[in-house]
Amino acid sequence: MLNRAGKIIYVGKAKNLKRRVGSYFVGVHDEKTTRLVKEIEDFRYIITNSEKEAFLLEITQIKKHIPKYNIQLTGDNSYPYIEITKETYPKLRITRNVSKNRKNCFGPFPDATSANQTLKVLDTIFPFRKCPKLPKKTCLYYYIHQCLGPCEYEVDLEVYKKMAKEVKRFLSGNTKEYIDRYQAKMEYHSERLEFEKALEYKTLIHAIERTTEQQQVILQDNLNRDIVNFVTYDNYICVNILFMRQGRLLFSNSKIMPYFLTPEEVLLTYLAEHYEKNLVPDEILLPKGYDFEVYPDVLGDIITIPQRGKKTKLMEMAWKNANEHMEVNLRSYLNRENKTIAALSELEALLGLSTIKRIDAFDNSNTAGQDRVSAMVVFENGLPSKNQYRKYKIKTVETGDDYHMMQEVLYRRYQNVLMEELDRPDLIIVDGGIHQLRAGKEVLSSLNLDIPIIGLKKDDRHRTDAIVTWDERDLPLDKHSNVFSLLYKIQEEVHRFAIQFHRSVSGKSIYASILDTIPKVGKATKDKLLKKYKNLENIKAASREELRSLRISNEAIDNIFLALKDINPK
Repeated sequence: MLNRAGKIIYVGKAKNLKRRVGSYFVGVHDEKTTRLVKEIEDFRYIITNSEKEAFLLEITQIKKHIPKYNIQLTGDNSYPYIEITKETYPKLRITRNVSKNRKNCFGPFPDATSANQTLKVLDTIFPFRKCPKLPKKTCLYYYIHQCLGPCEYEVDLEVYKKMAKEVKRFLSGNTKEYIDRYQAKMEYHSERLEFEKALEYKTLIHAIERTTEQQQVILQDNLNRDIVNFVTYDNYICVNILFMRQGRLLFSNSKIMPYFLTPEEVLLTYLAEHYEKNLVPDEILLPKGYDFEVYPDVLGDIITIPQRGKKTKLMEMAWKNANEHMEVNLRSYLNRENKTIAALSELEALLGLSTIKRIDAFDNSNTAGQDRVSAMVVFENGLPSKNQYRKYKIKTVETGDDYHMMQEVLYRRYQNVLMEELDRPDLIIVDGGIHQLRAGKEVLSSLNLDIPIIGLKKDDRHRTDAIVTWDERDLPLDKHSNVFSLLYKIQEEVHRFAIQFHRSVSGKSIYASILDTIPKVGKATKDKLLKKYKNLENIKAASREELRSLRISNEAIDNIFLALKDINPK
């Protein structure tokens, strides 16, 4: 479906196209569907040989065009996994980039915190390599028995294969032998009044118990399976997935989405997106009473529809989770939706634009003309697209001249857009009034780019109160409107991103200037220290052993501690 400007605003599929299209124009619809129908100006269609082909084409088109009314069917988050890397001397790491063929990935974990906690326990118990790159000599981890020291000593590769199997058993809940081992060591040190050492083992035991704090084994077949169920209300669906690994329930996740299709079709789209970013389990359980005929073609022959027994109880549990999430969160979800899709429609009407799908926003930051930087954030369909954010160090402006800083960053950005044929925004926002707006207009004119640009004008209290349009008119903003909420969110995001980058740049320049004064600390040593520790406070807190592991001489370490002794980086 296309709007008046010829931009794709919705992509769908249907066995009976006439009936599907006609359904949009007959009867009463919710607000979002009504807005969609109002924007439809034209249709295009492609005939495929099968329903699977149609589905795969639909997914491809949604990813390519990011249609305004499809966006919330995509972009589901990937979950963190713990991976044993495929290297001669492997290490443990957290990753979200997994493929179906990765056998040494364990998870998923509900969030990064739980993954990091588990990784910390595994790193303590299993002496895999810790260094990002293999150094020439052993470091502290070797001496505390958390690494086998392959950098300096020969290690049989079978040892690593055995450890990988032990990690799998550990994460499957077989932790009794480890708890018993550390319990004995705790008692041994306690009897010898070595209480600090005993406390270390007690803490480790508690960490292991927290890591494997899973529900009891529900199914004895040790399969990895996802239990999927959903509930619907009007044109909204809430999908719940229970993640079961090795017969144990790990955690649950629910998501609310709008839909214009049948529940089976929107669920298939959601699951296809989900399993592109996450490992596919051995089995997917789906509720009975629906048409899942095309699912095996897309997801593989792993679909089961339980009819009785324990698996039907699991389906009930997933349904209850979905229903509870819908009841508790639908209102807040609708409020957020109004502040994105509805706000964009209102902004289009206010500025007289046919469509606003992508917005680029810019802000500058400096301290008394020093450490000059700019930042760009991108919002697509009212939501931040963080993988498209960009940072810029100002190169041609010697002072904190906002006008020329804005000109430089806009010229660099949109010259690059032209040269590399990147996506152009439907609207550019500069954080400032008419001054920054004119800077932007000059740049766009010099590049022969016809892109609408606006500035955000602030009042005497430094609060945004008006839009300055490209023809330099002031459009007052109602602070209670959806448009104001959206623009304020964009403005705060670009300001935060610019300030964060400025602090990083200015902090490094301060730390670097202090390190430059320390004897025996050259550029290579300075770069290593800043890369690993980020700031002076962390360098001061580092031990001599840690600094030695960076190949820093004892004399240089003495000078570093002496120089930083009376300095408070805060």
